[in-house]
Amino acid sequence: MLDAALIKECADSSLKPAIVEQFVDAVGSPDPLAITMKSGGRLILVPKAKTADTALEIIRQNVGHAVVRVGLTQFPAGVGARDASELKPNLVEPCANLRVGTAMFAKILRIVTKWYGSPKNEEVFPQIFDDAVYAWKTGEFEGESVFQAEDPGAAVTVQPNGVVHSDASTTAEQLVEPAASAQSNAQDTGIRIDLSRIGGQH
Repeated sequence: MLDAALIKECADSSLKPAIVEQFVDAVGSPDPLAITMKSGGRLILVPKAKTADTALEIIRQNVGHAVVRVGLTQFPAGVGARDASELKPNLVEPCANLRVGTAMFAKILRIVTKWYGSPKNEEVFPQIFDDAVYAWKTGEFEGESVFQAEDPGAAVTVQPNGVVHSDASTTAEQLVEPAASAQSNAQDTGIRIDLSRIGGQH
């Protein structure tokens, strides 16, 4: 669980603390030096970084060849940088990572909220939040790259103070395969059985 003082000091002020907590719970890592790497939809195992310098070295070697996510918010390294040498050590510094991660997530929330027609009803927020989390994990919403997309600007007005009760049980692991390939495989398969729930609940 994130420290309340860290949220207050570092998180984007447009997001309520409860939403920041849920965002990091849904997509992040408790380890500020955590690095997750995927290439071609496959998870690549990387050595655990013991220092910020080591983490930055691993990130710089792989940005451009793979999707590299870093830190508390698993921010996509390389977004907005033209070259790996522009990446800074504060990517894995908890406060800086939380700042850029929550600012980017707030933008994605605004994109999704606008797509929903900017509803004022709190009951819609869990669906908006789930879609924004999914967009964060996949990098896309409605076929557009959310990290490079323009910020629609309007504030996300509907944000419950408490916990968002979400139906989505989607995990980062389930998002490894792009939806398009799953659809194309559907024609080749006869009977399809959903085994994703087995072993998920204890």
